[in-house]
Amino acid sequence: MGIIGAGPAGLLLSRLLHVQGIDSVVLENRDRAYVEARTRAGILEDHTVQTLRQVGVGDRLDREGLHHHGINLQIPGERHHLDFEALCGRTVWLYGQTEVVKDLIATQLAEGPPLLFEVSDVQPHDVDTESPRITFTDADGAAQELHCDVVVGADGFHGVSRPLVTAATGGKVWERVYPFSWLGILADAAPATDDLVYAWHPDGFALYSMRSPSVSRLYVQVDPTEKIEDWSDERIWDALDERMAMPGWSVNRGPITEKSILPMRSFVSTPMRHGRLFLAGDAAHIVPPTGAKGLNLAVADVTLLATALVRLLHEKETDLVDGYSDTALRRIWRCTHFSWWMTSMLHTHGDDFDRQLQLSQLRRVFDSEAAQRELAENYTGLPIER
Repeated sequence: MGIIGAGPAGLLLSRLLHVQGIDSVVLENRDRAYVEARTRAGILEDHTVQTLRQVGVGDRLDREGLHHHGINLQIPGERHHLDFEALCGRTVWLYGQTEVVKDLIATQLAEGPPLLFEVSDVQPHDVDTESPRITFTDADGAAQELHCDVVVGADGFHGVSRPLVTAATGGKVWERVYPFSWLGILADAAPATDDLVYAWHPDGFALYSMRSPSVSRLYVQVDPTEKIEDWSDERIWDALDERMAMPGWSVNRGPITEKSILPMRSFVSTPMRHGRLFLAGDAAHIVPPTGAKGLNLAVADVTLLATALVRLLHEKETDLVDGYSDTALRRIWRCTHFSWWMTSMLHTHGDDFDRQLQLSQLRRVFDSEAAQRELAENYTGLPIER
């Protein structure tokens, strides 16, 4: 198996195959320090946690991860808690994607299979045959060629894999660019809440999250044209105080150690296969972070794909690989819709009519157990279709 990309999708797929006796080589164009430092998602669905445990990389998650049983939804003057465990019997964990990647890399380097950093000029070939290969230049500058049974492109939106699939299949791309961005910070400040707070406010959305008992992760909605240098620490804290204000409660301030602006968009590319080249993770789809689906969708992709590839390589049966793209896309579109729904409901956009519709939808969630259950089931992660 040749796997392009050492993000969570590529690394976890390699691990899933390894425990089933299938060899792989993971190729990554960045160095280890860069890969382990990329700040991404932090909320793990129930199925993601179970999968990490099953392949032997859940020990640190269980020790250091934060187990959360629900979230808070807020409008000015009102905060409502949704108890996920009571609503659907599932929960989520807060454990940063960076930590998941560190755990997977450490296990891979200690136990195998091979993981090669700082490769370049990666190019799949002959993927429409049963003997595909990948050419690349290794970290020492030597030209290499990897012969394999299957190639998996887990190399993200800008990788080489997706354009090959799209061009060969006449595939289609759907994209929605949202008219707002997130300004996110990491702060050395103890969280002032036990569960996340998603806050609608006339000035824009805000999210109170965390990474540990002493580190908070917070976001405010900003215009896409904003520059990070125009947002002083004081301005950020003042915006958070205003948008998340509740009587008798306040945001805990502390030194800001990281801040950045994140564009918001949805993206889906179909199909997710051409011959023996398969796509997984961000190579095939991107969702806005509001619904906490990005990393979890990647895990769902490779869980499906690993099952299909084991059947192909061990039993010489093609039924599951033939159905991989359609099966994965059903979940992807469901999660894309949920992410769009959460994003559209919580972010200030449009005119006053739109704002009243948002408030009406939020009050529906506050008042309806059925609406709460629908949110809880999607947020904690629907079962993976086999």
